[in-house]
Amino acid sequence: MMKVKVFKIRLPEEFLYKDQKTLDTFLEVNEIIKVETAFVSAECYWSVVLYFEELKTAKSIVKEPKAVKYSADEAALNSDEEKILDALKYWRSEKAKEQNLPTYFIASNKELMSVAKYKPAKKEELLEIKGFGKHKIENYGEEILEILESV
Repeated sequence: MMKVKVFKIRLPEEFLYKDQKTLDTFLEVNEIIKVETAFVSAECYWSVVLYFEELKTAKSIVKEPKAVKYSADEAALNSDEEKILDALKYWRSEKAKEQNLPTYFIASNKELMSVAKYKPAKKEELLEIKGFGKHKIENYGEEILEILESV
């Protein structure tokens, strides 16, 4: 059965991180079917409507520990990686405009930095990067890999 949940992502810095985290946590444990976003300019926040199915999380099941995913630390990128990162950021901003979404919905700077350092060559390798789940890879995987090949 499909359920609906509405999130408010407030833009002022003191809320933004917390609101995003709440949303991210929710995205991790539910199967998202559809997303609708609207910007409420009067109050300066994004309204995010998620249509989802709860993943059957039986309390009795011991979950396998999640494999540790790759995440670039703030280590400096070399000049090639900087070029990749710039190309990915440009792609992300175009994608965000086209889909009318805030850029961090598509990928965070850290995720893009991780892609630039890790340089995945196929979709399976994108899964190994922190922040990339099934949905993100289905939606953007091809394009990200194409950018990596072209830079």
